[in-house]
Amino acid sequence: MTANAIEITGLRKTYAGEKGSAPKEALKGVDLGIPAGSIFGLLGPNGAGKSTLINILAGLVTKTAGRVVIWGFDQDVNPRQSRAAIGVMPQELNIDPFFTPRGALEVQAGLYGVPKRLRRTDEILDLIGLGDKAGAYARTLSGGMRRRLLLGKALVHGPQVLVLDEPTAGVDIELRQMLWANVRALNAQGMTIILTTHYLEEAQEMCDEIAIIDHGAVVVRDRTEALLGRLDAKTLLLRLEDTPGALDLPEGVTLEHRPDGRLAIIYPRGKISAGEILAAVSRAGGQIVDVSSEEADLEDVFLSLTGSRAA
Repeated sequence: MTANAIEITGLRKTYAGEKGSAPKEALKGVDLGIPAGSIFGLLGPNGAGKSTLINILAGLVTKTAGRVVIWGFDQDVNPRQSRAAIGVMPQELNIDPFFTPRGALEVQAGLYGVPKRLRRTDEILDLIGLGDKAGAYARTLSGGMRRRLLLGKALVHGPQVLVLDEPTAGVDIELRQMLWANVRALNAQGMTIILTTHYLEEAQEMCDEIAIIDHGAVVVRDRTEALLGRLDAKTLLLRLEDTPGALDLPEGVTLEHRPDGRLAIIYPRGKISAGEILAAVSRAGGQIVDVSSEEADLEDVFLSLTGSRAA
């Protein structure tokens, strides 16, 4: 096993156009390595190619060109082994309403060829918090319980790689916290996690590394803290007792007046220190009542690279 759980080289996918329209190239030669044992974020706006990439990894969509290796198994050479190495928790609630959670996991395990003696149905039900609902029909479960059941189905065959496609979309805070606790526990056991989400604060908190896809290509891939460090802007928020005179601020500094009455001073932290900003305010006669700061977050990085918000 190499250092990468997944290795993608030159991956392309082209969909035929409708009624004489030009073909659509959903993926344009994607190269991507996902380290084993990591929590890896895959972000991008709608139509960027994330879903196509995930479906190719899961074996649900046939690629046009390129090479995909999952846990050391080439999809073209060892399709069954590569598919068995990955589990996918889809965004859509594709659950048979007439199965119980236990029945759904047993059927899923059977589809993957897991012998009965090796199945971990009750263990998984307890992990996802459905042990007490094991015999209830899926149609009686709440939306959050159904989403948990999707996670259980993705785990029945013991995959080395788990893909979570928008796992917390539309769920309450309690379920979100439970899901992330499960994800951290699985990752601590060595499982590689791939996360797509439009909640950028989740990606910022959970992911070791992040790749951003736009228009079918990877526009950036780096460790999360390095991505955040790409934006040099920092903001000082000042609440002043009175209005200062004209501020003689260094070049590259901009001012904003916030609706709550605070003065926002945006400056490049690599060139200017907060001390210089505060000294300029004092020289202008400004009496500072309160001061705080704002750092760039992942959403700022995303907007700077794609020009749109994650979705």
